Amino acid sequence: MGNKPHNRHMTDAIPPHQRRVRYAGTHPKRFEDKYKELDPGAHAAELQKVLDRGQTPAGMHRSICVNEILEILNPKPGEIGLDATLGFGGHSQEILPRLLPGGRLYAVDVDPVELPRTEDRLRKLGFLPTELIVRRINFAELATLLPEAGGFDVVLADLGVSSMQIDNPARGFSFKACGPLDLRLDPSSGQSASELLQSITRQRLRDLLVDNSDEPYAVVLAAALQGQYLETTTQLADVVRLTLAPTFKRSMPEDEKLAETKKALQRTFQALRIEVNDEFGVLDRFLTQLPSCLKPGGRVAILSFHSGEDRRVKKAFQSGERGGIFSSVAPDPIRASFEERRANPRSTSAKLRWAVRA
Repeated sequence: MGNKPHNRHMTDAIPPHQRRVRYAGTHPKRFEDKYKELDPGAHAAELQKVLDRGQTPAGMHRSICVNEILEILNPKPGEIGLDATLGFGGHSQEILPRLLPGGRLYAVDVDPVELPRTEDRLRKLGFLPTELIVRRINFAELATLLPEAGGFDVVLADLGVSSMQIDNPARGFSFKACGPLDLRLDPSSGQSASELLQSITRQRLRDLLVDNSDEPYAVVLAAALQGQYLETTTQLADVVRLTLAPTFKRSMPEDEKLAETKKALQRTFQALRIEVNDEFGVLDRFLTQLPSCLKPGGRVAILSFHSGEDRRVKKAFQSGERGGIFSSVAPDPIRASFEERRANPRSTSAKLRWAVRA
């Protein structure tokens, strides 16, 4: 009796066994498990494997043309900068140190989900609120920053949708996983893609499929999708697949059918995303306000991923040069290097243009 340990002491001495949290593997089921950028140190080996394959790890974003943008903008200590589309903050992370000491960077984004994540990450890197000023606004509202900023020496606008947004099924940006058919950068504003399909006319849907993504199957897809009540991304993808299957020739190889269907899915999602976010209209307003927000000698770089975006930027810059607003503009778009395209395939469609305020 005297040699028998007390049960309470046994409990205190040997704590319950707890399994350590393991990385969920290369294909974890939950996006939260994929969101490695929240704790990259814990998954360094897995991240590097994905990067070495030329892929972007789920939940991470790889900023594009960073060196080219830094060369164009040439940020200097004491200058005032603007990252008009903060996203993951990769460009800001490189621009801001070059504005210091004495300068500051305004960084804006409309996304209420990713903006707090990015700001928290950048604050942990040591960027102070007096150096990095974060605002949740659409970049079409950049003129509202003028009373506070007084004009900008360097401006960057990366028009691409970030990998974090695309990869997160809850945002509804991709057909690769089931999620709500939303596609809005700001889920609290405007109508979702699901609501758009229910209210749009067939003619208008056909037009936006052509205008926003050059969709060759716009007629049949508009007829199939218009007025449909589709709640999820997979439901939309299924309708596109069922609609296109009869249009392919019987003699077409199966792998070609799959490839053509995948392209149509990408174009359809792109067209709807551009529409629900009014991306072309927002860009037009940004380009209209831009000259009055740049200081004399101010530099602007715009990274686009769609021919419609690039045309707008090109025309605005060329018109500004003819009118004496810009002293010089990019004669041709700059593309990501071969090495970058190989390491990050998402950079393949990027076009970078620049202008200098007269």
